[in-house]
Amino acid sequence: QGQLVESGGGSGQAGGSLRLACAASGVSIRNVCMGWFRQAPGKEREGVAIRNSGGSRPVYADSVKGRFTISQDNPKNTIALQIDSLKPEDTAMYYCAAFTLDASCTLTSRNFRYWGQGTQVTVSS
Repeated sequence: QGQLVESGGGSGQAGGSLRLACAASGVSIRNVCMGWFRQAPGKEREGVAIRNSGGSRPVYADSVKGRFTISQDNPKNTIALQIDSLKPEDTAMYYCAAFTLDASCTLTSRNFRYWGQGTQVTVSS
């Protein structure tokens, strides 16, 4: 049974950086659709970064372009999300996901086989 576990969330100041990690166990996330999503209180879950396979170019939400970077470490079977130039509006629970069951791999994909439990990011101004 595959599992994703996030880490690295926490509190940060506006303008600062955080790095989130997502470790996969029981399943290889090499060359699969994988991404990061976030959900703020009272809002719907939104996709912030997604990549269809190990070699494809990632896609970012407009609100995070130039600030967020998704990366993959195949030997460690992990994916990461580097968050730079933090903004208060980045405050949310962040989730990683892998293996979409949808026909396509996009920021609007929500039907993933594996989701992490989430890690909280809180940004103060």
